[in-house]
Amino acid sequence: MEFTLLLFIIGLALIFDYINGFHDAANAIATVVATKVLTPFQAVLWAAFFNFLAYWVFGLGVANTVAKTANASEINLTVILAGVIASIIWNLITWWQGIPSSSSHTLIGGFAGAAIAHAIALHGFSDYTIVVDNVAQTRHWYNIVSWYKEGKDGGMPSGVVVIIAFIILAPLLGALISYFISIWLLYASKKSILPKLFTIALMIISSWFVYSQIVFNIEKPRFESHFWSVLLDHENIKWFLVAFIILSISTFALTFSSLSLHKADAVLKKMQLLSSAAFSLGHGGNDSQKVMGIIAAAVAVYINQTHSLILNLPHWLQVILPDDDKGIKGVMPEWIPLVCYTAIALGTLSGGWKIVKTMGSKITKVTSFEGVAAETAGALTLYFTEHFKIPVSTTHTITGSIIGVGLTKRVSAVRWGVTVSLLWAWVLTIPVSGLLATIVYYILSLFLG
Repeated sequence: MEFTLLLFIIGLALIFDYINGFHDAANAIATVVATKVLTPFQAVLWAAFFNFLAYWVFGLGVANTVAKTANASEINLTVILAGVIASIIWNLITWWQGIPSSSSHTLIGGFAGAAIAHAIALHGFSDYTIVVDNVAQTRHWYNIVSWYKEGKDGGMPSGVVVIIAFIILAPLLGALISYFISIWLLYASKKSILPKLFTIALMIISSWFVYSQIVFNIEKPRFESHFWSVLLDHENIKWFLVAFIILSISTFALTFSSLSLHKADAVLKKMQLLSSAAFSLGHGGNDSQKVMGIIAAAVAVYINQTHSLILNLPHWLQVILPDDDKGIKGVMPEWIPLVCYTAIALGTLSGGWKIVKTMGSKITKVTSFEGVAAETAGALTLYFTEHFKIPVSTTHTITGSIIGVGLTKRVSAVRWGVTVSLLWAWVLTIPVSGLLATIVYYILSLFLG
């Protein structure tokens, strides 16, 4: 019974991944469709290809964060099932209404809501005791969720509170970066030496920073050649992409003032292909990992519930969550990320045209110039947050980036009525998903125990 339920959760998680793809397809393709760089069909093919390509680019940091939303030793498979079902329901509702809500936050909200419902069902609102590493700990019902955990050695903290904070921080960061890129390119279009000097300085600083992040001592080389192992390492590929994006825009900025308006627009449309590809990579890497995290959590809960050992599972299900405190390295069978990236790519191919309209025209009118700035800002935001293992919303990120480019024209260029409506959807996603998951959990408990 428990093993069947585990397999059902994995299947449902992949369905959520597919829905996530067509729900969030607009994030990557809205601007290229709005500016007529690609037709809608070409755009979804382009985005789906780079969603899948993310399989070779990103690690499993975000997956680990999602998997540890709730303490695996205190929940059961019904909790995870309720969380996934609630997330699917909210995603379908917001997709039907054309609201670009966050698939990431609905998953976190659903997972946390079902976990809290489980704790209250078992212990009420009273304190209870659990044993962790042979040490008794007194807990309260809300402790079942990992709300906040300090980063190791002064690193980035984790937990649901940090994820909630990025409801504001992710779009704000996207808006600031896109505003900066827009202003930078606007000044670069003028025949002045100062923007060119600034661009050269930025190229040097960016190259130095990216070089400082490259890992040369590869623990598990993928190739016999050290050069290729370094070049194609997951973490390194991401930083090479960051360098490529910044240097490409910098090269354009250096020549912008010498181009005619027609020629500049033609170059910008080609650059939109690069920026939308970069954002699609970030979308695939960020969002597919969340489903990997749910699958990993489900396996961990199954082992805890059945008092089994990881080795008793079929080889293809032997998932181990990393634990930095205990020095445990994570293990993820190759088929799981492969299937997760495939599912989100297929979902993106299905498109989400109602949300495309909201993202591509209702927030602000987007040109090729603004599309490049917005998508580049969104991609850079996703790469940096993934580096810090923070599961942010690709929807919030690109929306903030589009607002940022709109602000460079004038404040009134942004349709604030639409923006405020989106903000309400963002704020409500986690609590509504949590409430839905609570209801689903209690219904499932009647049948599954």
